[in-house]
Amino acid sequence: MTRRPSLPGAAELFRRTAPPVADVPEHAGEPSAPRRGSGRQKHSTKITVYVSDEELLALEHARLALRGEHGLAVDRGRVVREAIAIVLDDLEEHGDASSLVRRLREQ
Repeated sequence: MTRRPSLPGAAELFRRTAPPVADVPEHAGEPSAPRRGSGRQKHSTKITVYVSDEELLALEHARLALRGEHGLAVDRGRVVREAIAIVLDDLEEHGDASSLVRRLREQ
């Protein structure tokens, strides 16, 4: 009997955890439906974003306000995903006049 542990192979470690994304529809000048944050689900992709202490505190205050004043029990990730959806919709709809473009140009 061998004392070596049985480890998974590369195929098991790097397998897809979500179904393949369907073809992205072509933009034909038609307005797309507003994006929504993905909510509470298992996410297959992760990013790391560094924020300042003040930004983290503001995010936590927003989360607590959503819970206390609006009855929405959400985590910080959900707030961030919804904010990203809002900003991307604004960029798609307003392009050069979007809040994101204006704010980034101010820096």
